[in-house]
Amino acid sequence: MILLVDIGNTNIVLGFAEGKKIMDTYRLKTSFNRTADEYYVLLKPILDQCKIEDVIISSVVPVITSALKKAFVKYYKKQPLILGPGIKTGVQLKVDDPKTVGADIICDVAGIKGVADEAIIIDLGTATKYIYTKNQTFYGVSISPGVSVSMKALVNNAALLPSVELICPKKVIGTSTVNCIQSGVIYGAAAQVDGMIERIKEEVGCANALVFATGGLSSLIVPLCKNEIVLLKNLTLEGLLKIYELNQ
Repeated sequence: MILLVDIGNTNIVLGFAEGKKIMDTYRLKTSFNRTADEYYVLLKPILDQCKIEDVIISSVVPVITSALKKAFVKYYKKQPLILGPGIKTGVQLKVDDPKTVGADIICDVAGIKGVADEAIIIDLGTATKYIYTKNQTFYGVSISPGVSVSMKALVNNAALLPSVELICPKKVIGTSTVNCIQSGVIYGAAAQVDGMIERIKEEVGCANALVFATGGLSSLIVPLCKNEIVLLKNLTLEGLLKIYELNQ
């Protein structure tokens, strides 16, 4: 099995791949303070389920990258392949400063290879990213605060508003404080997605581009959108697996 590790600001997602197929995935809450030994204790029950032949890591959190690398080297005698300079990705970067492009974005673009030649990819995570790609070339991205981040910012800056669960209310116009917040955040995010798709298509002139969504909150937001959006829940891991194959 190949272990795929996607380290994000909110979650660490693990994928077990056999051949070209991802067999299983696990999602863990990101913690910036764990040591390599603590990560080993946390991951051991998961990783001991199968034999790990190799490891590849995509990360936007360097401190966790370092801790996990130490854990894999110390306890599993595996030197992880870490997405960064010198790694083949199959993705061209047509942006002002290619070095600033996040590993997660590169994985999303790599993952769409063989699925669509031209696409808008919406990654709904800690940040909501609107990625435009054509022929395995990344042309740019628009980044906004993610759904959970928006919710926390609202609650933290309004003394009388309570924390609420991120679930979709039945109506857009709420009749209780909890429903009102849920509606504004969740339906508002869906409306933003629809609006950004229209603006990107108009600006780029890509009316026929297919639209895909991925990320931890994609299954909550996509069903509320008016545009046709294909949900690819494991797109980032799929891209990471394709990058792994390129480097063998």
